[in-house]
Amino acid sequence: MNGLIRYTPSLTSLQREVDRLFEQVLGTDFAEERVSSWTPRTDISETDDRYIIRMDTPGLTKNDVTVQLHDGMLSVSGERKFENEEKKENYHRLERSWGHFYRSFPLPQAGDADRVTASMANGVLTIEVMKREESKPRKIKIS
Repeated sequence: MNGLIRYTPSLTSLQREVDRLFEQVLGTDFAEERVSSWTPRTDISETDDRYIIRMDTPGLTKNDVTVQLHDGMLSVSGERKFENEEKKENYHRLERSWGHFYRSFPLPQAGDADRVTASMANGVLTIEVMKREESKPRKIKIS
């Protein structure tokens, strides 16, 4: 092996390159026109009495996000809008994603559908699903 690494562009980088070429030739800002999507990063954890879902939602408020529980499926959806200022900025690089997102998670069998809470702080949406009492671990006394 000669130590060279072959570069294989991804479809995303190829799309960015095509957009950049169109922007140069036509003088338009495709960054504002391009439909974008994103998927918030999510951590799911469990304690003895609850399941916890933490989802990164930077720049969003609670009014931008919808949390629903239907037929045993917990779904989270929302939209992050592209920050479009009146003055045209010359973007040199665009990495932040925007647009609609949708995530869904099956409610665990031990989860109590009547005791689900959601809160948002510092760009993190936290959803807590309490466990049903009968599913919580309990200590058995040895006689």
